[in-house]
Amino acid sequence: MDTSLQDYGFVPFFAQQTSLEEIEHGRVGRVTEVQRSLIKVAGGSEERSIPLTSAWHDLAPEHRPTVGDWVVLDEQYSRVERVLDRKGIFRRVAAGEKTELQLIAANIDILFVVTSCNEEFKESRLERYLAVAVEAGVIPVVVLTKIDLSDDSDSYAERARSVQPGVPVESVNALDRSTFDGVFAWIERGSTIALVGSSGVGKSTLLNTLAETNIAATNEIREDDKKGRHTTSHRALHRLPGGGLLIDVPGIRELKVAEVDAALSRVFDDIEAMASKCRFTDCRHESEPGCAVRNAVENGDIEARRLRNYLKLLRENERNSASLAEKRLQGRAFAKHVKQVKALKQDQGTRN
Repeated sequence: MDTSLQDYGFVPFFAQQTSLEEIEHGRVGRVTEVQRSLIKVAGGSEERSIPLTSAWHDLAPEHRPTVGDWVVLDEQYSRVERVLDRKGIFRRVAAGEKTELQLIAANIDILFVVTSCNEEFKESRLERYLAVAVEAGVIPVVVLTKIDLSDDSDSYAERARSVQPGVPVESVNALDRSTFDGVFAWIERGSTIALVGSSGVGKSTLLNTLAETNIAATNEIREDDKKGRHTTSHRALHRLPGGGLLIDVPGIRELKVAEVDAALSRVFDDIEAMASKCRFTDCRHESEPGCAVRNAVENGDIEARRLRNYLKLLRENERNSASLAEKRLQGRAFAKHVKQVKALKQDQGTRN
């Protein structure tokens, strides 16, 4: 196997989907960047810019190449022939009125969820990120930044750990390189890490520290509204000196979820366990009599904020999942109709 491919995370899971000839001729590569009409693919000793044809744009978003994907190019290295099956995909429902999936990054091993020790920190936002991480099959690690600007950074760490017991929490100070040792420990040769979080929380500073060079612009959270400015304009995969790979993602203001039923059950396993004691199996934990979950909230065993966010995510997931299912059904019906029309035209052409 090509050592350089291994450096990009090419493990047996992907190798078994390719042929020896494809590997030896340098046709296998990893997507390092996605722009509107082309992608960049790294493999062997070079990186190529490959146009994305209209055929790819005609496909549903989940079938298009995204950052972190492994692809096979044609013999002329001019187009993507196929996308290899993914180990996992980090995705969200795109912002806006339309309900459609947006791929963020593929084949991630670890997700660094970056948040800062100030008003930007919110447990409900972390729960949302954790649900998407669980659904993607990646290991989530919460990274707390700006601990030097907080008088009580330990309390933020405790709040982060309370979101879901067992989720690792690392705290860093941009001015003290030694505080990054815990973050560095998660990065191994060939492993892929993604950085996600709101704008201005310190993702670019973290990326520059891990890369040991300035490859991303940095900016601060605005003091007037505690919201950040976007410093990363597009997703890109970077190789790190220690041998790992890191994907920086533009600041996410809105992370809408869909098709994360199992993930919500894991992130809110305390509520799910208590729900099994409700009088009614279809209890929605709102006004039904005999609701064990609401009783647990009243007794202080479950935080009221946590239940509100759980119910909010359940409703959002149900609504968006139904919309996506309907859209896929319509897409299949339309594709079947087009196929029938083409077959009819071909049949008429043969008769004439």
